[in-house]
Amino acid sequence: QVHLVESGGGLVQAGGSLRLSCVSSGRTVSTYRMAWFRQAPGKEREFVATSDNFGSTYYGDSVKGRFTISRDNAKNMVYLQMNSLKPEDTAAYYCAARNRPSYFTSRGNDYDYWGQGTQVTVSS
Repeated sequence: QVHLVESGGGLVQAGGSLRLSCVSSGRTVSTYRMAWFRQAPGKEREFVATSDNFGSTYYGDSVKGRFTISRDNAKNMVYLQMNSLKPEDTAAYYCAARNRPSYFTSRGNDYDYWGQGTQVTVSS
């Protein structure tokens, strides 16, 4: 049993910032590749960012330079710092975990566990 719970979403004006948090239970987050995905109404799920268990990171093209994924293994936490938010960032954001962290993947089906999502809405 692995549970992921996201928090930190909300309504923010364009150009503002939010920090999303994801807490993991069951197994320590240090043993997983962690990732963030998002899905807007009427759109496919989109890869946002990922971090392996040694801290190597990779970002989707649409968020490079604006978003940062980080980990606090001692707290079983992963974060997504979102800066310079745009209306097109509006989506439900999901935390995900993969129990084979060695290789990068942005494919949602490669991840084993998912949180319930937290809504981010960016106004114009």
